[in-house]
Amino acid sequence: MTINNSKSVINLKILQRTSIIVYLIFLALAFAAMIIKFPLLGMSRAVWTIILSVIFLMIILLPVLFSYQYMFFSDEGEAIIFRYYSTGLIEGKKNSVEIGKKSFSGFTFDKKFFGLVQSITLYQRMKEGIAKYPPIYISAINRQDRDSILKSLNSYAPRVRGKKSV
Repeated sequence: MTINNSKSVINLKILQRTSIIVYLIFLALAFAAMIIKFPLLGMSRAVWTIILSVIFLMIILLPVLFSYQYMFFSDEGEAIIFRYYSTGLIEGKKNSVEIGKKSFSGFTFDKKFFGLVQSITLYQRMKEGIAKYPPIYISAINRQDRDSILKSLNSYAPRVRGKKSV
């Protein structure tokens, strides 16, 4: 099975860049060129500026606050593969985790901020002990894909008596 969220990341980038253009056009027309006449729809220039600034900041900052990442997952072949990087205006470092299915030791699924920030932490058996990988944030993928990834990881995680799987 292969899953990625490239469509939602592309849509997010289009939305962010469009909001930058619209916000700059508003500022240019309202303040520099004085083309927009106020009050507009009964609201002053200050009110419009505050409203549009809040909307703009939400569009730009929410993906950063919720740790949205581009994510590619594959469990085809002999390894479990995750490739990911942070989205937003400034993209983060590209990371890749590849764990052999036989050395896969398990995972944890964490939720923060009322379930809005979700992450997976992978574990791998090595000669020196258990290696823990940095969390992979899966907040930006849809529920069906997230459930498929968790089900797949559960199928490869070793079973331990008396412990409930994730």
